[in-house]
Amino acid sequence: MKSHVAPLAGKVIEILSANGDLVDPGQIVLTLESMKVHVKVEAEVAGRVLDLRVKLNDSVGRGEVLFDVLPGDSALENEHAASSTASRVKSSVNDPETALAQESIRLHSLADDAHREQAVKKRHDKGYLSARENLALYCQAESFREYGRLAVAAQASRYSKEQLRENTAADGVITGMGKVPLGLDSAASEGLKTTFIINDYSVLAGTQGYYHHAKIDRMLDVAEQQRTPVVMYTEGGGGRPGDTDVLHINSGLGCTTFSNWARLEGVVPRISVANGYNFAGNAALFGAADIRIGTRQSWIGMAGPAMISGGGLGDFKPKDIGPVDVQSTNGVLDLVADDETHAATLAKQILGYLTGWTASEIAAPQSDLDHFMPSNRKLTYSMVELLAGVFDQDSVLELREGYGGAIKTLFARLNGMAVGVLASDCSVNGGAIDVAAGHKSAEFLELCNTWNIPVAIFCDTPGFMVGPAHEELGAVRELAKLFGSGAALDVPSVGVVVRKCYGLGGQALLGGSTKMPDAVVAWPTGEFGAMGLEGAVQLGFKKELAACQSDEERETLFSDLLAEQYRRGAATEVATVLEIDAVIQPSQTRQWLLDCLF
Repeated sequence: MKSHVAPLAGKVIEILSANGDLVDPGQIVLTLESMKVHVKVEAEVAGRVLDLRVKLNDSVGRGEVLFDVLPGDSALENEHAASSTASRVKSSVNDPETALAQESIRLHSLADDAHREQAVKKRHDKGYLSARENLALYCQAESFREYGRLAVAAQASRYSKEQLRENTAADGVITGMGKVPLGLDSAASEGLKTTFIINDYSVLAGTQGYYHHAKIDRMLDVAEQQRTPVVMYTEGGGGRPGDTDVLHINSGLGCTTFSNWARLEGVVPRISVANGYNFAGNAALFGAADIRIGTRQSWIGMAGPAMISGGGLGDFKPKDIGPVDVQSTNGVLDLVADDETHAATLAKQILGYLTGWTASEIAAPQSDLDHFMPSNRKLTYSMVELLAGVFDQDSVLELREGYGGAIKTLFARLNGMAVGVLASDCSVNGGAIDVAAGHKSAEFLELCNTWNIPVAIFCDTPGFMVGPAHEELGAVRELAKLFGSGAALDVPSVGVVVRKCYGLGGQALLGGSTKMPDAVVAWPTGEFGAMGLEGAVQLGFKKELAACQSDEERETLFSDLLAEQYRRGAATEVATVLEIDAVIQPSQTRQWLLDCLF
C-alpha cells in the first residue's frame, strides 16, 4: 500500500478519482488550493485507489494522508481513468491549446514581420531592411531574448488597445540580448553576448515615446550589469509628442535615456548604426557611441526639417540635412557602409576588435617590404599597401577615412590579435598633422586605451601643419591634445619610423617623445630632426647664408648645410645616440610588433 500525503496545507477543490479507480504514475487524483495557488496531487505508482480520506472543500494539513494506492494493474484499460488523464492534460495551464497560452502567442505574433506585411513592404520598396531583419544579421532567433515585446505606444486615450497592438508594435524599438557568432576563437565559441537596441522606423517613424525610452533604459541597465557591448540602430525622427497617456510629464527633460547611454562610456563598447533619417534625439544617441556607422542612405542631424523651420532657420527637405558625404568628411562617421547588410558586417568586425576576441584563421602578409619604399625620399607611396605587408591578411579596417587624412586610424590583427594603428599618409598634406588629423588621432588613442588594445604607430610626418589659416582652427588647443592622449596610454605601444619624423608633430605622434612607446624603431629610410631640415638650415645659419657674396655661393652653402643636417638625422646616426631603440629591416617589423605588443 502506498500512502499519498498533502505536500502543503490547503483546501481540496477538485477530486478526479474515486475509491476503486485504477491510476497510472503521474495521473492527477486531486487538487489542493493554497494561497491562491492550485497544486496537483498525482499518483506515485500504478494501481487502485483505496481509502480516499478527503472530500471537496476539506481543509488538510501538510503531511496529512489523502489517499492510498494499492500497487497493481495499470489504469490505461480503465475508461474512467483515461478520461481523468485527458482532463488532467486539458487543465494544464502550460498546454499551448489553452486560452491563455493562445492569447499570449497571438499578442507576441503581432510584432512579427509576417503579421506586418505592409509595413515591411514599405521598407523593402525603399531598399531597406525591417528592424527584425537587421537583428537577424547578428544572431539567430533562438539565441535572442527579447525584452518588452508587448509594449505599445502610450496613446490609449486616442486609440483602442487592439489598434495600438496592430500599429505600434513593441513601441517602435526591439530590445534584448543575443549571441553574435564572430567567426573568432574564444572560450565562448557559441557567440558574443551582445545587447541590441534596434529602432523600428515602420512604427510611428521611429520616434521616441514613453515606453520606447523605458525599454531602452532597461536594456542599458542590463548591459551595464552584465558588461555586454551594445549595438544600437537609431533610425527615427526624434521625440514623440503624441503619447497623451503620460500626464505626469510636461517638458520630458527628465528623460534619463541620454544620460544612461553616455554613462556607459568606458564601461561597455557602444556601436551605433544609422540608416535613413536620424534626427534630434535619435541623432544624439547615434553621436554618443564609441563607434558610429552610417550607410550611404543615411541622413543625420540634431534637428529635422520641422524644428529647423520652427526656429526660423529656413525650410529644408530631410535629405538636405546631414547627408553621408557631409558626415563622413567632418568626423561624425567612423565607417561608411554600402547598405544595412554591410553595416552589420562592419559592426561585427568592430565587436571583435573592441572585445578582445582573437581571429581563429590567421593569414600572414605576403608582401616584401624590404623593397617597398621609393628611392626618392620625396615620392609618395601607399600607406595602405605598406600596412598590408605587416598585418594579417584582410584584417585592416580604417576608421574615419574621409576625415583628417594625414593620419590614418585603423584596426588590424597580428596573429589574430587586435591592434590599433596610427599611420601617417604622406599623400595628404605631405603627412603634416592638421587639426582634423590630430583630433582624430587623439580620440583613437583614447579608444584603444579604454578597451585595452595595443597601439602600433607608423610615422612619416614633417611635423604639424602651420600657417595663419590653420591657427584660425584652434590648432594650438587641438594639436596639444595629441600629446596628452599619447602620454596617457596604459597599453603597450610601438613606434615605427618609416621615413620622416620631424619636430613637434613627430614627437606628438609618438606620444610626446621617442622615449614614450615601449619601443621606437626606424627603417633604414628613417630621418629625424627637431624641425624640417630646410627650415632648420635657414633659421640656424641665417647669418652665414646672408654673408654669401652671390646666389650661387648661397645655394652651394645651403646644399652643403642641408646635406650635413640630413646626415646627422639619418636613422643610423640617431640610433647611435640612443634617441631611438633600433634600426630594423622593414621585413622585421611584424615580428618586432608581435614581440613588443603582446
